Amino acid sequence: MAATQTATTTLQLKDYGSSNASVPVNTGTEAARDVTSYTSTTTRRRGAHPAPANVDDDDVAIIEASRALDQECPDGGYGWIIVLSGAMLMWWASGTTYAWGVVQRKLVEEHLAGPATLSFIGSLQASMPAWFAVLDAFVMRRWLGSRRLAMLGMFTMGLGGVLASFCTESVTGLFVTFGFLAGAGGSCGFAVVAAVPAQYFHTRRGLANGLIFAGSGFGGATNSFFMDALIRHVGIAWAFRVLGLVTMATGVFAGWFMTERTKIPDKRFIDMKLFKNTNFTLLWLCAAVGNFPIFVPPFFLPLYNQALGFSSSTGAGLVAGFTLSSAIGRILCGFCCDRFGPVNVLLASLLLSAFSMLVIWPVSQSLTPLAVFCILNGVSNGGFFSCTPTVATSIFGSQRVSVVMGMIMTAWAGGYLLGSPIAGYLLQAFGGADGGLKAYRPAMFYAGGLALISAILLAIVRFRLNKKILAAV
Repeated sequence: MAATQTATTTLQLKDYGSSNASVPVNTGTEAARDVTSYTSTTTRRRGAHPAPANVDDDDVAIIEASRALDQECPDGGYGWIIVLSGAMLMWWASGTTYAWGVVQRKLVEEHLAGPATLSFIGSLQASMPAWFAVLDAFVMRRWLGSRRLAMLGMFTMGLGGVLASFCTESVTGLFVTFGFLAGAGGSCGFAVVAAVPAQYFHTRRGLANGLIFAGSGFGGATNSFFMDALIRHVGIAWAFRVLGLVTMATGVFAGWFMTERTKIPDKRFIDMKLFKNTNFTLLWLCAAVGNFPIFVPPFFLPLYNQALGFSSSTGAGLVAGFTLSSAIGRILCGFCCDRFGPVNVLLASLLLSAFSMLVIWPVSQSLTPLAVFCILNGVSNGGFFSCTPTVATSIFGSQRVSVVMGMIMTAWAGGYLLGSPIAGYLLQAFGGADGGLKAYRPAMFYAGGLALISAILLAIVRFRLNKKILAAV
């Protein structure tokens, strides 16, 4: 009877971010079987989830190295400074985008362009973290590090806002300044918060990510009222200037505190081998499809509110309520990730998003059901962003999370750029911004349908990882 041979090698952790430590890693068939056979009890205790199926020797090594380093995470300490700093970065990097609907409403009133065209500006800004995700991760690992990249990004984003103040009568100018330049700066903040917090937290990783990404929700809520008030009192040009200067002042300061605990590895720019893994491919597709409907509600709520006859301040309040709910959802979902498993929580968020857009929004003709929609969809929206880094880390390892998240964020690009404009074209085709509920319903069903497809893709991943319905995955 032939003997089964296994090979044991010593993996130097400095290749994955540590300096001196090493850990023995069994890279034979038994090791691969061991890595994929963790029970849910072990998963909860160690704060990680089973490695994906079809892993090769490098996957086993990286996952094992990640778990070894995770055991040394302080789970607090300076990590809470990282959380505060990251929340401030997200306040501007994403929160500014959530407030675009308020600016868009004013520009539509001034007949600069239609909602479909103007929504492209907000979509371009939102999409820049996706287009630049892989490049930002590479620059951070190879040259600038997390601190300098975060500071550069916030300065650039603020500069985009200031320059936009001189382009309020030019669609092209707004595309270049507030869409491209400000978005490129925000992408740097995204890249940093996607990679650094995982080095400081292990068992509280979901909560930490939730608190950080809640910054974009609180920022969006505040910025909606902030921009609406500025536009009414000092005009749209000065509103852009004030926004840009405040972003520079607070964002650059916050970026200074974003330092990595261990050197982020720079061995790979893009790991195309990940697409050989069925779970990664499905997760990538889930992210790509699920991002199309993300900004449809906040971009079009002010217009829909106006079509129903409510005031502009009510529209700003709805967007603020949406983004505030998003912030609460990010914290709540982050906390639940540590209790019930990040894949489960992300799946629940996608299902709630689909339900709110397919069932509640299409029948919302008064303020009460519309407010209920804003709360439910905001919570689910927040869960999408706060759970994704935790899902990526738990499945593929903390030492590869910058590459994995870079590739997943790239999948967001199409949805960021085209998701809201497609809704805008549907709106125009069925009656326009003042066409009432009937004109908006096709856009609602389009957004809700894509959220449901994304949930189905993630459900396949979830049951590939663990077929037990009540398991924490």
